[in-house]
Amino acid sequence: QVQLVESGGGLVQAGGSLRLSCRVSGRTLSNYAMGWFRQGPGKEREFVAAISRSGVGLYLADSAKDRFTISRDNAKNTVYLQMNSLKPEDTAVYYCAADQYPSSYYLREKYGYWGQGTQVTVSS
Repeated sequence: QVQLVESGGGLVQAGGSLRLSCRVSGRTLSNYAMGWFRQGPGKEREFVAAISRSGVGLYLADSAKDRFTISRDNAKNTVYLQMNSLKPEDTAVYYCAADQYPSSYYLREKYGYWGQGTQVTVSS
């Protein structure tokens, strides 16, 4: 059983930065592709970023390009989402997701394991 625990959320002013972490337990991280999704108030959960099992494949939503970076440290069983130049519209609960062989990195239904989420609030 794969367990995912996110951390690093909080309240930040517009233009600020946060680094989210997702620690994986129960299985070896290197066996899983990882994704970050977010769900804002009254919105559907949407794709933010993903990283392949090898770490070579990196995928970002248009809204995240040039501002967010996804990375993984398999030795620490942890995936990170570095978020810079944050905007009020980035306010959401951010979820970490994992799957061994997602047929699409962009679709939430392709991931079998999810964390509980961490709240990110960006004030204007």
